[in-house]
Amino acid sequence: MTVLIAGAGIGGLTLALSLHQIGVKARVYESVDRLEALGVGINLLPHAVRELTELGLQDELARVAIPTSSLSYYSKRGQAIWSEPRGVAAGYRWPQFSIHRGELQMILHRATLARLGRDSIVTGHHLADFEETAKGVRARFVDRRTREARDTAEGSLLIAADGIHSTVRAQFVPDEGPPLWNGAILWRGVTEGRPFLDGRSMIMAGHEWQKFVCYPISRQAHDQGRAVLNWIAELKFKPDHVWRREDWSRPGRLEEFLPKFEDWQFDWLDVPGLIRGAHACFEYPMVDRNPLERWTRGRVTLLGDAAHPMYPIGSNGASQGILDARVLTREIQNKGPTTAALEAYEAERNPATARIVLANRGNGPEQVMQLVEERAPSGYSRIEDVLSVSELEGAAAGYKRLAGFDRETLNARAPIVVVDRQ
Repeated sequence: MTVLIAGAGIGGLTLALSLHQIGVKARVYESVDRLEALGVGINLLPHAVRELTELGLQDELARVAIPTSSLSYYSKRGQAIWSEPRGVAAGYRWPQFSIHRGELQMILHRATLARLGRDSIVTGHHLADFEETAKGVRARFVDRRTREARDTAEGSLLIAADGIHSTVRAQFVPDEGPPLWNGAILWRGVTEGRPFLDGRSMIMAGHEWQKFVCYPISRQAHDQGRAVLNWIAELKFKPDHVWRREDWSRPGRLEEFLPKFEDWQFDWLDVPGLIRGAHACFEYPMVDRNPLERWTRGRVTLLGDAAHPMYPIGSNGASQGILDARVLTREIQNKGPTTAALEAYEAERNPATARIVLANRGNGPEQVMQLVEERAPSGYSRIEDVLSVSELEGAAAGYKRLAGFDRETLNARAPIVVVDRQ
């Protein structure tokens, strides 16, 4: 029988392609009527790029994405804290890519239709509920706006890759409530501008309570000497601060955050100029959910943001969803489309992602910026007088081990999914 996948995001489409790779039929059901290249920039870490490469997608990624050369941390004054090479420049066998989220989703979408068939993705079908049957799972779909009944589908398994507001998760944990807000608001935009540093760098400046992140996301613009820059301006408020309910499509209001960044004009980056130059700006709350003890009930399990929504710290959200898909595929390959496969997948991925969720709540590797703010809020002449080399290197290396992309381990390990290519 077919594996049913709810959600045509990055995790769901990667799973469909991976199952096809091992000869298992899959069908994806998506709530929206038409998939479009929406969103802003994201980063794909080398362990995720490895998995997409093993799906035959690296060449297409390389045509549109920026191979990130370095990640650098700066103080609120634009003073250097720490910089390290990334991807191939750091000795990985695979690059790190900075890419528009919509571009990545469309690459996965096109590949799914080409390999699995035009009917492999069914749009306009929002998962309403499900039940186990004697042979598998029955899922019922509706129109997400009118709630009018759509098709009912039967499959061997149901994989919920339907995001932070997952229908399946809500049925598993009916009293969980809304996502948890940590007091931070992100304003995100994309601006066409001039390249900064070497033209392929990702930077983070500021500290826990005020931060700016920026990186280029267009290979075409880069090759023409221009830059399409994804940026994130973040302000964190005290726990008792009242803010609007989370909404992932609310336009941002410049007057609510731009004044805080007006003097962030560094000799290598004009932060207020980038903010003003954006075609559009959107407001996002920084939210996550508590790790769950269980993702799996019978023949149904969670994947990606439905399983482990996390703060966008350390560039791990999309990458961890891709890893979920590959580990689940391996277990289905080994155990068939069975409950045993889902339980083995959860046994590996649940504790691994729970550790990242909790680490991100502690600022992950970005904690070095907060330490600089606490120790030298007025600036410094030498970063070594503020943070020791061991503190700087330890923060970066520890997070890589936690998130599963330390260089030596990743370069040496066997593929997650082994495919007979003869």
